Amino acid sequence: MPDLTRRKLVRMLAAAPALASLSADAQARRQTRNVFLVMTDGLRWQEVFGGADERLISKENGVSDPDSLRREYWRDIPAARREALMPFLWSTIGQKGQIFGNRAAGSEVSVSNGLNFSYPGYNETLCGFSDPRIDSNDKIANPNVTVFEWLHQKPDFRGRVAAFGAWDVFPFIFNAKRAGFPVNAGYDPLTTPPISPRLEFLNQLKSESKVWDDEAFDVFTFHTALEYVRAHTPRVLFLSLGETDEWAHDGKYAAYLYSAHRVDQAIAQLWKTAQTMREYRDRTTLIFTCDHGRGDNAVEWRSHGRKIPDSKDIWMAFLGPDTPPLGERRKTAPLQQNQVAATLAAVLGEDYPAAVAKAGAPVADVLGQ
Repeated sequence: MPDLTRRKLVRMLAAAPALASLSADAQARRQTRNVFLVMTDGLRWQEVFGGADERLISKENGVSDPDSLRREYWRDIPAARREALMPFLWSTIGQKGQIFGNRAAGSEVSVSNGLNFSYPGYNETLCGFSDPRIDSNDKIANPNVTVFEWLHQKPDFRGRVAAFGAWDVFPFIFNAKRAGFPVNAGYDPLTTPPISPRLEFLNQLKSESKVWDDEAFDVFTFHTALEYVRAHTPRVLFLSLGETDEWAHDGKYAAYLYSAHRVDQAIAQLWKTAQTMREYRDRTTLIFTCDHGRGDNAVEWRSHGRKIPDSKDIWMAFLGPDTPPLGERRKTAPLQQNQVAATLAAVLGEDYPAAVAKAGAPVADVLGQ
């Protein structure tokens, strides 16, 4: 049997239990009605599972006060280190959900596009497959339909989908003009009514705080999205934060850690807010992941791409009423980035691979299969 055919057969067999969850009985048991997909750009699995990396806490890596940074984030035990860095991830998702990608524990998650940078990674995540036409970060309208657009075409989700991103390329990644739902990104103000005084102030702060040409500070992107959630209660929300990638490229490890910690605080606040709202409480699944990894030494941690093979290594986390609380996964079958789209649809009771044959299969364990 040709190797390509064998791999395809293995994927089909792996998908079978997950697709079985879309039966009428399974849908009747399903509690998830909403999904939040949160991504943080280029956050390494090494910090997610091991916390601060001692090799990188140095002035050569942009740490002005190594002793102070160690007091904040260094612990002798890796489990304590990672919880100091990302307490919500490990105290809540790690206890009540599932986290994949700790290669040291036999859990591998990888991108399949072979390029290991942002636009190809977001396309793979959102569409469920890699596309050789997506080979740059240029602002080119995505020819592919994302799972968000696919859901938005369905009556149950029409007008209930929204996307927010710190990076100004997201309107092109989602092909916003074609997709028809709000995509707010970069330094663009959010103009969807109602424009509360708080939102008006956020729009102003965003416009007056430019550091990077193409990426707004995470805090403004996050709070803009949170205002939208409170006002419009979308059923499917995308949120991407970008400072983890920006500070890493700048070679500033302390700022990279601080931004990772703020991302964790942001998803904690989003989740806490959701649990106070009738539309979301006990009816929402959170998916948390990244678009690519980074190198694994004192120089290559700053970057990623085809020439840095380690940057293919990523991670995924899931929390919701239909996901068994298995915590940190160990010795699991390898997963790929292209499985996120189908998993997102499946927790909503939708069979994405049936419509998009080249999409990766749902992650069966996340669906309780």
